Amino acid sequence: MNPTLAGAGPVGPPCWADGGTAPGSLGAMKGAVREAEILAVVALGGVLGAEARYGLGLLWPTPVASFPWTTLLVNALGCLVIGVFLVAITEGRPAHRLLRPFFGTGVLGGFTTFSTYCLDLHRLFEAHQPGLAVGYLAGTLAAALGAVGLGAAGTRRLLAVRRAGGAAA
Repeated sequence: MNPTLAGAGPVGPPCWADGGTAPGSLGAMKGAVREAEILAVVALGGVLGAEARYGLGLLWPTPVASFPWTTLLVNALGCLVIGVFLVAITEGRPAHRLLRPFFGTGVLGGFTTFSTYCLDLHRLFEAHQPGLAVGYLAGTLAAALGAVGLGAAGTRRLLAVRRAGGAAA
């Protein structure tokens, strides 16, 4: 027979009885709080990254039908930084659990821009600049892949030098 609480119906097992995964359990509530924290830091990071990109666009605007250097540089810089960042937090020191969603997904996700890249390509084609458009398409891809590789390789090298120096001392 299940006891009841003032007509609220049967009282279920304690919240820890299922490992904390049932709706309303302590574990489920902690999971919801963790999810909310992650969403909050991603949103905050996204705002900061998008503001940085917007600011660079104001500093170096791209005239219509010309090569979109600012977008290319923003995307390449974001790729360089993500290469450095991911190696640093996965192969270097352990990072706080919210750092990757804040900085990787939020800041860098807001900073880099695939949609503006595609819009720039579309505008170049519409302006009858197919050579610039194809150059931008290939140049961005090469710069982005090269930047990620350079950032990751450079960070791995620095970590190796640092470890070797620490072991020798």
